[in-house]
Amino acid sequence: MKRFMISVAAASLLAATIPAVASAAPWQTINQRQANLERRIDQGVRKGDLTRPEAQRLRGQFNQLAQLERQYRRSGGGLDMRERRDLDRRFDRLSQQVFAERHDRQDHRGHY
Repeated sequence: MKRFMISVAAASLLAATIPAVASAAPWQTINQRQANLERRIDQGVRKGDLTRPEAQRLRGQFNQLAQLERQYRRSGGGLDMRERRDLDRRFDRLSQQVFAERHDRQDHRGHY
């Protein structure tokens, strides 16, 4: 009976975790993340959500990330897990900055 209860508990735990994994955001390649960020910056400029200095700063950071990726790829023939995690973390940070700048209620003339 004890073994049966442990099996039922394990099955319920497994069933509870599967939807959480399935609902996680899909994994994106570095190239997809770069294209997505570039598109969001361009949209921000077009819609007036980003001022010119904000867009220039974000594009500068984006270009630095692209340069770092090229450097990582040249150094070892591809990206290892440490480099991939580092790039993911940096892309996450830049993505948060793009979001913050686009939603800071500052218009394209720099007024609030």
